[in-house]
Amino acid sequence: MSRTFSMNRGSAESLKVSVRCGCRPKSEASHRTMPYWCSDCRSYFSVKTGTALAASNVKLRKWVWAIYLELTSLKGVSSMKLHRDIGVSQKTAWFMLHRIREAFTRPGDAFAGPVEVDETYMGGREKNKPKGERLGVKGGTAGKTAVVAAKDRKTRQVAAKVIDDATAHTLRGFVAEHAEPGTTVYTDGTSPYRGMTGYDHDFVRHSVGEYVRGMVHTNGVESF
Repeated sequence: MSRTFSMNRGSAESLKVSVRCGCRPKSEASHRTMPYWCSDCRSYFSVKTGTALAASNVKLRKWVWAIYLELTSLKGVSSMKLHRDIGVSQKTAWFMLHRIREAFTRPGDAFAGPVEVDETYMGGREKNKPKGERLGVKGGTAGKTAVVAAKDRKTRQVAAKVIDDATAHTLRGFVAEHAEPGTTVYTDGTSPYRGMTGYDHDFVRHSVGEYVRGMVHTNGVESF
């Protein structure tokens, strides 16, 4: 988030401009949750207006701590840990983390590479689900959601997408959407990626215990 803001109500000057219309606010307001009033667009606003924090009753100071903890943890922070660290319920922490991750999202150009691509299935273990939601299967992908991701090694940016299936048509379409033509693309050895055209494609063979071969690996996107 690129917005600069003060940690308290302060003066109207500390906010600089209205987040709704871009003009300078003319006065502070006595509104219960919106401390500023803009006479040009005739609306109340706060530093959270127009951001992923909007319409949240969580105090701004807790949001700042949550953002800090999420950004400085090597692989993020769990909702269970966050709720203990900042003193909110686990459900609130879960909500906050999703909002923070939403704020990361931004449209971007296709990656110039090298690009790592991999898919995974999310959904948890059967034994951890309520009995009424268990499918009675062991292992496999039944009842799970497929997600595919691409990571640009140079910029370290990641694009991820929920997909209906992991067929060649879907996975190759995702690669075409997020990797520039001619880019070096690294994947595992699953069949949907085999025979991709228009890319310098190489892969590691997990089926025979190969995970790294020089620069060929998908460790970065798998970590994500």
